[in-house]
Amino acid sequence: MKALRIIGRNIRDAFKGVFRNFSLSLASISCITITLIVVAVSIILSYNVENFTKLVEEDVTIVAFLDNSLNDEKIDEIKDQISLINDVDKYEFISKNDITKDMMDSSEVFSSIMKNWSEAENPIQNTFQIKVENIEQIEGVAKEIKEIDGVTLVKYGEGMVEQLISVFDVIHKVCVISVIALILVTAFLISNTIKITINSRQREISIMRLIGASNLNIRIPFIIEGLILGALGSIIPIIATIYGYNAIYDSFNGQLFSPFIKLISPTPFVYTISLILLGIGVLVGMFGSWRAVRKHLRI
Repeated sequence: MKALRIIGRNIRDAFKGVFRNFSLSLASISCITITLIVVAVSIILSYNVENFTKLVEEDVTIVAFLDNSLNDEKIDEIKDQISLINDVDKYEFISKNDITKDMMDSSEVFSSIMKNWSEAENPIQNTFQIKVENIEQIEGVAKEIKEIDGVTLVKYGEGMVEQLISVFDVIHKVCVISVIALILVTAFLISNTIKITINSRQREISIMRLIGASNLNIRIPFIIEGLILGALGSIIPIIATIYGYNAIYDSFNGQLFSPFIKLISPTPFVYTISLILLGIGVLVGMFGSWRAVRKHLRI
């Protein structure tokens, strides 16, 4: 019971400290709010860029076009050679007849042109569609496939794929660095704000010492105060994240520019981000207060 009373008193004192120094508390809350909004944008962008990269890696396919003069035995040999290449994840043979049928089904124009083609007149080539285990090795795999006898052409969007992955990687790294930098800056600003609060309450601290308050009892209210400031500062960013991301997702129908670049589904994504923001706000607030107490409160 005594422990509960002490905890209750410390929480009460922390709330008193927040409202007693309202202007300073408001400055800290505003600082946390602005920072967490930027952090939320950076985290959302970072997660979506990572998702874009995974989708690109999953969708990129090497297409190997085969000479139309090859017989079934030679096609089986090429299949065996592809299976022996390192970093090949899976592959599929698509006959020219299947490709022709799919094209005819997809367009009346194609159907009108192709329906009168005989087997000999059909210029479409048999293909192998190959996926790689590691997107970074796609160029090397494509070169090996191109060297196989009977393969006339290899395509996978070369150049564009590497550039796209590179851009996504740079954006992801910038977002991560930005989040870390913003958290550190916020902790520093809160620390300075709490330091000002502590300096303005030196008389109160001196009285607490005189009546026998322990160092821990003096420190704890300030740390809880930082926790409260962090929690209050995270409210607006959490609301903005939940409603803002849902609005963006609905406006763009879950994708950017094309179905190739899909956004992460809002549920449970926004709630996970909200918990992260709350955690960052609380931890940064507590750390800032602890740092101020440790460095500037002589107890």
